[in-house]
Parts: sequence; C-alpha cells; structure tokens
Amino acid sequence: MMTLKHRLIVLVAGAAFVTASPIVPALAQSQMQNNCPPEDKIDSSTAPQAMKKMEAAGYTHVHDLRKGCDNYWHGIAMKDSQETRVVLSPQGNVMEEGD
Repeated sequence: MMTLKHRLIVLVAGAAFVTASPIVPALAQSQMQNNCPPEDKIDSSTAPQAMKKMEAAGYTHVHDLRKGCDNYWHGIAMKDSQETRVVLSPQGNVMEEGD
C-alpha cells in the first residue's frame, strides 16, 4: 500500500513528465546547437567521416572539427609539418581554409 508521501512523489513526477518539453528530433537539436536557421538543411555527415576524408587527403592529427550551417566541416590538422586550418566541403573536397 502506498503511503501519502509515495503518492505525492508519484504525482509530482507524473506532472513533471507531462509538462516536459516534447522530444526534439536530433537534426533539429543540432541546428539549435549550431544556431543554424531552420531553412538550412543540415546533412547527416559526421565528424569521424570528415576526419577520414581529411586524412585521405594527406592531413594528419585532425582535431577540433566543427560543422557549419552550410555543411562544411572545419578543423585543424597537420600537413607538411605545418599546422593548418582545413575544410571539407559537402561535395567531399578537402582544402586549406581560405583557398
């Protein structure tokens, strides 16, 4: 038999669950985290995929990857013993930042 204390806890927990915000799809959450406008269509590419393509293009020690609202991946990597900023386009082209 539930005590009054247990009933109150269940009631409060149920009310919190009912009033909680709805579950937001992962894509919409990533757009909110990136501050991307809703009209930007964020693709499903991932940081490990971007890193693999950058490494295939001759970059090593790829780190600090972040994805822009335009689906370009930006990061820092080593090439020819120099640290450089590197970009992966949505079309799969790897280039140094600013090229």
